Amino acid sequence: MSDDSRAMTEWVTAVRRELGLEDAVDTDALVDRILDLTADVAHGVSRPSAPVTAYLLGLAAGRADDLTVATNDFAGVLSRLAEGWGADTERGVAANDQSRRG
Repeated sequence: MSDDSRAMTEWVTAVRRELGLEDAVDTDALVDRILDLTADVAHGVSRPSAPVTAYLLGLAAGRADDLTVATNDFAGVLSRLAEGWGADTERGVAANDQSRRG
């Protein structure tokens, strides 16, 4: 394990403990998913948009019944939105509009 990986694991563990989220999320899956999302946003939209997007994802997922499912679902929606951000196409369907999503 690299020093960065070790530091990230220790940090995320401490943050989960401080926020009372020890049992709420799978650390490995969470870190990988959020890093993928923020990379997509940083490259497809702008670097400053990445942490703000991660924060907004957390707010949205926190409102859901199943935090893990919502995080994965919303992260996928946002990654696709970021990847197509520069395209001349209509913006995506809202992530919380289940009736319009496939």
